Amino acid sequence: MSGTLNKVMLIGHLGDEVKIHYFEGGNCIARFPLATNETYTNKQTGEKVTNTDWHNVVVRNKAAEICEKYLSKGDKIYVEGRLKNRQWQGEDGTTRYTTEVHVQEFTFLTTKNESSSNAPSGAPSSGPSKTSAPASNAPKATPPSSAPEEDDDLPF
Repeated sequence: MSGTLNKVMLIGHLGDEVKIHYFEGGNCIARFPLATNETYTNKQTGEKVTNTDWHNVVVRNKAAEICEKYLSKGDKIYVEGRLKNRQWQGEDGTTRYTTEVHVQEFTFLTTKNESSSNAPSGAPSSGPSKTSAPASNAPKATPPSSAPEEDDDLPF
């Protein structure tokens, strides 16, 4: 196999609100931290241990606006994308580095009823929603369907 692959898939919780920045020409970029957890039991002490990893997530253009509108701190989300390394000069003149997840697809996993800031109590839940952004950076939103799937002649 002569090709390479740069793909990451994460399910986690937002550690902060989505921060969006608009550029001249109408493009925008949104950033938010995403926390993923690993839980295991320490064999020596029997204690349950949880380790949290933080990921810098970057979403562009229409997908960024959707994230800003519907996501809030604590919401659960699935993201799929590529890892990108970036460097810049810090205020003190040192070279700084960061690794970011540049999102190509995402799915909201927190329903409206689970997110206290997105809907009043008693509002009907639409379930998880999925948005995908193909490589052309022209994201398309697929609203959740309340109608049952068409019969596709599958035996299960």
